[in-house]
Amino acid sequence: MTDKPKSHGRLAVQPSLTPRPLIEDTPALAGAWRAKVITLFPEAFPGVLGQSLTGKALQNGLWALEAIDLRQFGKGRHKNVDDTPAGGGAGMVLCADVVAAAFDRAAIGTPASRIDWPVVYVSPRGTPFTQQTARRFSRARGLTILCGRFEGVDERVLQEYEVEEISLGDFVMSGGEIAAQALIDAAVRLIPRVLGNTESTEDESFSHGLLEYPQYTRPTDWQGRTIPGILLSGHHANIAAWRTDQSERLTKERRPDLWRAYQTDKDPDGDQEQ
Repeated sequence: MTDKPKSHGRLAVQPSLTPRPLIEDTPALAGAWRAKVITLFPEAFPGVLGQSLTGKALQNGLWALEAIDLRQFGKGRHKNVDDTPAGGGAGMVLCADVVAAAFDRAAIGTPASRIDWPVVYVSPRGTPFTQQTARRFSRARGLTILCGRFEGVDERVLQEYEVEEISLGDFVMSGGEIAAQALIDAAVRLIPRVLGNTESTEDESFSHGLLEYPQYTRPTDWQGRTIPGILLSGHHANIAAWRTDQSERLTKERRPDLWRAYQTDKDPDGDQEQ
């Protein structure tokens, strides 16, 4: 007997002339955005995604999560999912046929279009994950993520299934589970009604190509450090201008790559400020 995928989120119950099974591999959800995660550690999910606003949204049916155990597609008595790398070398590689079976299982009930439903492998060699990528994923109907382990995945299965490789940064982790949760969190929080305040996603870092401006709250004076007076002035136009200036200053100092892109977007044909 194979293990059932772990599903999280509220089910949609609709009237039907056909009796509904008591247990379904892929529950029908009320149009919610869905994440399917292929992993050797399904017990790691939902993890932090089940907490705070993303957890509340999960319980309220605004999105749904399905953890698919890769081990159930393993081969032989010991359900092996990996083998030694062709050409020699250290470590092990996830087998193409095992991963393909998991991809086929995850594809049930999903659109074939990679625009409507991206299939992602979190990998250090992938395209850097950005806020724009998170927004693109949040606008899809759902997302399938393969969490890697060992030395990687057989290249052929990535090509066959048109898998998009995504990297969280120039570092290596033991597996893709933590990276997958970060990716899902970034996408889920952009789903309407998850945060409850759309302005919070419009004003934060990267939304306009800049880092976020400094934030302050009470007490007004803490350890001799005071809140900038302009923020207490009540003059909204001046406050907005100050915040823009601070965002530009921080981006220019800390992320020159973002600053150059921001300058290009502002004036594609003009000279960029250095």
